[in-house]
Amino acid sequence: MTPRTIPALLEKAKQSYADRPAIVDGATTLTYTDLAEAAENAARAFLAAGVRSGDRVAIWAPNRWEFPVAVLGAQTIGAAVVPLNTRYRGHEAREILERSRATALITLNGFLGADYVQMLRDAGPLPEHLIAIVDLSGDDAASSAPVVGWSAFLAKGEEVTDERLDGAKASVTPDTVADLLFTSGTTGKPKGVMSAQRQTIGVADVWARGAELTPEDRYAIVNPFFHGFGYKAGFIAAFTSGAAVHPIATYDPTQALKLIQDEQITVLPGAPTIFATLINHPDLKTYDISSLRFAIAGAASVPESLFSDMLDILGIDEVKGAYGLTECMVATATRPGEDPAHVAQVVGPAVEGLEIRTVTESGEDAAQGEDGEVWIRGDNVMLGYFENPEATQEAIDADGWLHTGDVGRLDEHGCLKITDRIKDMFTVGGFNVYPAEVENALADHPDIVESAVIGVPDARLGSVGRAFVVVRNDLVPDEIDTWLKDRLANYKRPKTYAVVDALPRNASGKILKTELRS
Repeated sequence: MTPRTIPALLEKAKQSYADRPAIVDGATTLTYTDLAEAAENAARAFLAAGVRSGDRVAIWAPNRWEFPVAVLGAQTIGAAVVPLNTRYRGHEAREILERSRATALITLNGFLGADYVQMLRDAGPLPEHLIAIVDLSGDDAASSAPVVGWSAFLAKGEEVTDERLDGAKASVTPDTVADLLFTSGTTGKPKGVMSAQRQTIGVADVWARGAELTPEDRYAIVNPFFHGFGYKAGFIAAFTSGAAVHPIATYDPTQALKLIQDEQITVLPGAPTIFATLINHPDLKTYDISSLRFAIAGAASVPESLFSDMLDILGIDEVKGAYGLTECMVATATRPGEDPAHVAQVVGPAVEGLEIRTVTESGEDAAQGEDGEVWIRGDNVMLGYFENPEATQEAIDADGWLHTGDVGRLDEHGCLKITDRIKDMFTVGGFNVYPAEVENALADHPDIVESAVIGVPDARLGSVGRAFVVVRNDLVPDEIDTWLKDRLANYKRPKTYAVVDALPRNASGKILKTELRS
């Protein structure tokens, strides 16, 4: 039986898989025994730093071996992790640190040239509740409070007694909050999606069984660890099944092909753009990627030929489509042996433990093939939004159904097809963009009267943003984009801008984005 807490999961993995590799990150390899020990050392360090059960620990770092260690260490003592997108700017990160009241931050200064700590300082005073900042790249000798290097952070943990650590572990139950994953949504204000440890492990277990993960698998994770796809369906799924995690910090198709060949990678999920770049790589045939046996292209919609090309050109044994959202990370997955043409059209039936309905505006179940809002119910649906009971009540009804805001239809096999997004969200290279968040940022500019943001198709990224703006004082698009660089991650910034005299509206004054899309 799969454990229902992180401490129990680590103990079982240590006993079951012992000397098998858990993480292989360049020259660093951690066995499952090493992983359990590293997580325990991190747990001691968090306690020494002043983190307590029920606190939040933010992690603002790329895919590397310390990320899972920090996650498991925090969760071992009952703290919840708050992953931050590595593309965030200081204002975005600071808002989430403030909203979550995180007491510790694990980061990697210098990743892709970004000075995360300085970006935070530039966005305002460091939050008072942030008692420790750990820089994975930090020079311990040069660090100054509250910033410390990883080695110094761990060294301080050696002072924590076994009794104190055991006491912290004993506070952890299956219902202890494991994580807050922040998502923006319709208002643009981030909401923290809470999941219990049993739910995070449950999502991982469902995904691992769907992928038939075993200790023989070598799982290359290109999906960011800060996202549920790389975290719950990523390294936690691997740890439930004894597979080896191979983190990919920055995606480069040539390097990915080399990794697959050299490490005999067997499992590679990702956004559709990942597979498109491999399929179209000019040197694809010079690499031996025959070890690949399983892949999921996670997206509501994919190019029609993608799954056939993944089978025929990349030679992957089995490919699946799937659908999920932050509030319920793995909701559907296509069935084994499905016709790739069908996989390209649907995202499959509900996974084990979940129910799915499509519901019309009148509240009735939609007929087969008829569009309706997608509702989901089951054990792995979020606990709710952090300190936001109103939003939670709006999202989850009295009968436990999560109203996703997505529109879809069910076919005769119970397979779901997503047909629209009520919330106007669009996806840029695998990252969700909520127009309201971008519009709120634009509204802060003194020379922007109002704006409307939509997603438009893009051959490389799937879609990109386009902003329609009403301005004063002859403001030009280049000035707007420069202003946004310090306020929004690059994937959220519109690729194009249209300066207009007015935005189209209906009789009640609502902006007509359908006209902007036409």
